[in-house]
Amino acid sequence: MVPKDHSECAKNLLPVRDALDILGGKWKLPIIISLSHGNKRFSDIQNSVPKISPRMLSKELKELEMNKLVTRTVYDSQPVMVEYTLTGYSATLDKVVMELYNWGTAHRKMIMGNRPVDGRQAGRGKKLKTQKIAG
Repeated sequence: MVPKDHSECAKNLLPVRDALDILGGKWKLPIIISLSHGNKRFSDIQNSVPKISPRMLSKELKELEMNKLVTRTVYDSQPVMVEYTLTGYSATLDKVVMELYNWGTAHRKMIMGNRPVDGRQAGRGKKLKTQKIAG
């Protein structure tokens, strides 16, 4: 039996792992989407992303800033005003976010059918059945 060479697979997984490390988790994409809708102040972002704590929002914004996706601007005013904006580099995520939206919409329809589902019911207590994709 010939041993399998997994180096090609590992090489293909590396950039995907990098992307998931930066964008993964519960909060990063919702924050990016919030900012894309013009929510620039901390409280605006917090109000538009349900259930995120101030501490978590602060942590996530710092990580997004570190990865050059968000810019933090402090204005010398009384009281001090801080705004967060998406960088030009963050626009490279536009297609990714749109594809995730499209896939998520189609997946929800496939799993749930045409039944309306509110956020409290989705994913509670039932394992989603998956289908093997041909190819």
